[in-house]
Amino acid sequence: MQSEFETLFKDSMEKIDMTPGSLINAEVIEIRNDYIVINAGLKSEGVIPKNQFLDSSGELEIKVGDSVEVMLDIVEDGYGETILSREKAKRTKVWSELEKIQNSQEIIQGKVCGKVKGGFTVELMNVKAFLPGSLVDVRPTKDVDYIEGKLLDFKIIKMDKIRNNIVLSRKAVLMDQGVGSDETAEKYTEGKTVTGFIKNLTDYGAFIDLGGIDGLLHITDISWKRISHPSEILKVGDEIKVIVLKFDSEKNRVSLGMKQLQDDPWNKVTENLKVDNNYKGKVTNIADYGVFIDLGNDVEGLIRTSELNWTNKNINPNKVTNLGDELEVKVIEIDDEKRRVSLSLKRCLENPWIQFSENHKKGEIIKSPIKSITDFGIFVGLDGDIDGLIHITDITQDDNQEEAIRMFKKGDEVESIILSIDAERERVSLGIKQLTSKQDTPDSESKQDTPDSESKQDTPDGG
Repeated sequence: MQSEFETLFKDSMEKIDMTPGSLINAEVIEIRNDYIVINAGLKSEGVIPKNQFLDSSGELEIKVGDSVEVMLDIVEDGYGETILSREKAKRTKVWSELEKIQNSQEIIQGKVCGKVKGGFTVELMNVKAFLPGSLVDVRPTKDVDYIEGKLLDFKIIKMDKIRNNIVLSRKAVLMDQGVGSDETAEKYTEGKTVTGFIKNLTDYGAFIDLGGIDGLLHITDISWKRISHPSEILKVGDEIKVIVLKFDSEKNRVSLGMKQLQDDPWNKVTENLKVDNNYKGKVTNIADYGVFIDLGNDVEGLIRTSELNWTNKNINPNKVTNLGDELEVKVIEIDDEKRRVSLSLKRCLENPWIQFSENHKKGEIIKSPIKSITDFGIFVGLDGDIDGLIHITDITQDDNQEEAIRMFKKGDEVESIILSIDAERERVSLGIKQLTSKQDTPDSESKQDTPDSESKQDTPDGG
């Protein structure tokens, strides 16, 4: 009986290629925590680490009873055991398939998984390959980091099994795709939607790798709202969908658009915004000439410096607000032709000129500090932080007006009479010389309203 068993075993062993590196079939008979027990028809059962049976997502790819291919690694390891490897068996099989792909010059997909000296590592069918930096694109370029993490098409140009070395080329694929100019022109016809990777960002736009040809996405065609730099929306390496705006066959240039794939928000501006209505918005940019406000739905409005403050037409916008502040603004104009929304901040606040006109009247005597002195008169500070002007001709009744104005200095408090209040033109006129007639003539207030009151105010019995 024993001799019969030995004969059967000997016959089975003769059928197995016991050369190290040969592939043999085995049956999974047990799954343990860290090991897989298999029966390969040898003297004893084989034990292989469990991690050699995991797929790319970390899941176990076998079950008890499955037949798997393993490699005979070492026939006798010194302890009388035969060492088997599932990992080497898979690698051998993959190499065989990759050799076929190389010989037929087929395209194979791989994931760029990291940057190394001189290029990138690419994973092909669970095998690492090398992509030289010079073979990333058709034209030599320094900015190739954008391909990292991407699933791309390659051609295998070199394989060395002994050194475990595989060299790829993306350039070869791109050159095959861009063989004919007619094909390129057809591929990038105006209005066609294409996808590509962002390979570089500049102040004026983004360069998009379309696979064989680069396209320019100008900053004005990225978004309907105004942006200062493409990096506010785009990131190198991202895959984006764009539309072909123009293809120049002579220069082999493609102009692209991204905002054109979305509805133009300006079409609904008049529905969402009304002139003289107040809205809340966020400060997105501050310039010397005004403040940009995000009104929502990719629409921005501009508050010019003259609309920031009632009393200072040339105020520095940075002294009024900061980036990110939420402000209440009033829409004062919607220009369809220029696609502009003009806003006002000051018109959401009380108008100090109107307040002054409501609280004061013509002929009223007031005291106020001198803010500045010019060749044509004296500016004084009034309620509401507005200015009033005492014109040089209203300082004294004497002819020597220039000598009279030199008697005053900045900071002095001066008494004057209100001559007129024009809230619409934002002007308050004051006088000093008129104080004499006001004090000398009891009914001077009523006379000031008559056309000839100024000529009669020096006559005691005038009127």
